[in-house]
Amino acid sequence: MHDRHDPFLAALDAYAAAVKAKDVDAFAALYDEDVHVFDLWGRWELRGLPAWRAMAQEWFGSLGEDTVVVTHAHAQSQAGAELAYGHALLTYTAYAADGSRLRSLDNRISAALARRGESWKIVHEHTSAPVDHASGKAMLKRDGAD
Repeated sequence: MHDRHDPFLAALDAYAAAVKAKDVDAFAALYDEDVHVFDLWGRWELRGLPAWRAMAQEWFGSLGEDTVVVTHAHAQSQAGAELAYGHALLTYTAYAADGSRLRSLDNRISAALARRGESWKIVHEHTSAPVDHASGKAMLKRDGAD
């Protein structure tokens, strides 16, 4: 766990826990009602919590018995009284019900969080991966990553 006083790092930890548990409610609770997401997968953008919640339901439902463990590296963040932001490299590793590793991919995340009362909510999230110019395909494994 990270310093719970750092809103971005706390959000990363809560995100990883929600994904591992396939808990749509916990996942959605991280985000503001008016969240704007530039997601790496399938859609150009998603606006509003209902759209982002629907994406999470679809994603978690597609996993069946598999579990996804999200880890992060090289996280950096800053926070003021009302606004925080950060970026990190994420690794998503899928495991079968028997614990065997199935697949893994990496991507990048940047997020902005705003204070909402006593809590912080993600108001903008952007995930990406570099694109290989020769093939035009996203590079979903970073150099030096397993």
